[in-house]
Amino acid sequence: MATNKKCGKWRKRTLAVRGGEMRTPFQETSEALFMTSGYAYENAEEAEARFKGEIGGYQYSRFGNPTVSMFEERMALLEGAPVGRATATGMAAVTAVFLSALRTGDHVVAARAMFGSCLHVVEQILPRFGIGFTLVDGADTSAWEAAMKPNTRMLFLETPSNPTLSLVDIAAVAQIANKHGARLAVDNAFASPALQRPMEFGAHIVIHSSTKYIDGQGRALGGVILCHQDFLDDHLQVFIRNTGPSISPFNAWLHLKSLETLELRMKQHCENAQRVADFLSGHKKVTRALYPFSPDHPQHNLAKAQMDGGGGLVAFEVAGGKAAAFKLANALKIIDISNNLGDAKSLLTHPETTTHSKVAPEERAALGITPGMMRISVGLEDADDLCEDLDQALKVA
Repeated sequence: MATNKKCGKWRKRTLAVRGGEMRTPFQETSEALFMTSGYAYENAEEAEARFKGEIGGYQYSRFGNPTVSMFEERMALLEGAPVGRATATGMAAVTAVFLSALRTGDHVVAARAMFGSCLHVVEQILPRFGIGFTLVDGADTSAWEAAMKPNTRMLFLETPSNPTLSLVDIAAVAQIANKHGARLAVDNAFASPALQRPMEFGAHIVIHSSTKYIDGQGRALGGVILCHQDFLDDHLQVFIRNTGPSISPFNAWLHLKSLETLELRMKQHCENAQRVADFLSGHKKVTRALYPFSPDHPQHNLAKAQMDGGGGLVAFEVAGGKAAAFKLANALKIIDISNNLGDAKSLLTHPETTTHSKVAPEERAALGITPGMMRISVGLEDADDLCEDLDQALKVA
């Protein structure tokens, strides 16, 4: 296969279309989909040399696959990362980062505001292996410093966070990680590399659920880990090779093709989300609306400093708690009820009873996840239709 090596000076939008491109002798214009589990060798000596690492080439699709390689390289180029590895899901990516690098006796500092499953990994799974943790208010830089211990090996955060859209100063936390010889891992699924590139602010590892905005159409699961070569060589590659959280080549192909329109889609998601946020913030039945690029967001200046757009997520709260929230959701005619996000279709969820239902009530309250809070993933429909749909549903609520 011929590999495109000319992308060093290309701009982001060109990289999203051309980065990592490999062509077979057929010279196909659409990236090839290699649905194969294994690979043949010309002779036994070639097989031996590949397994020894003396020559390049693929051995088994759990280790590597040409379609998956194109997706990994394109994601790395867009994030500004040296290397990347794709996984079956976003949570497989999160878990692989932790379990590949941490050992019994290590310690993790993580922002308290995070996706419920990530919180479960930190609070429930890591301690089973003797790995300690401390949760902090991610917005309080001094809290990160105070939580550091001699055995702290990793810092973890997502920004914007799920579902309250609180932000963390990536550069400030990266400095703390460097000071203590730890790595900073950032979940960038909500922003995508079109809006935020954490490595530009000093992050060492970037994680995506490519199920979300990378795919962009609610079709297929996937995850990506972007990192430096030493982390891949010392920790991640051997873990993925032997534990098998590998992405399907078909899913990788879908996500690879979706990257071609990522920047265009995210621009429209942001425009629509701002319109929806403005509408909600002015509605008498909405007690608060949260959107990073709205001037009344408490971290508006930080959002402007480290993001190119506010993203496609809006959180808002209605008076009347869970009952009112459910009435609103059930009255919607365009917007679907779904715990997913990043789709071309607008989706609304009630975090208290879905994504964060397993989080303790007192912890939800500390995060600001109230019974009346809703999270809307604003899609690509006409923004006026979305606002009208919310308006009629709010009248019911």
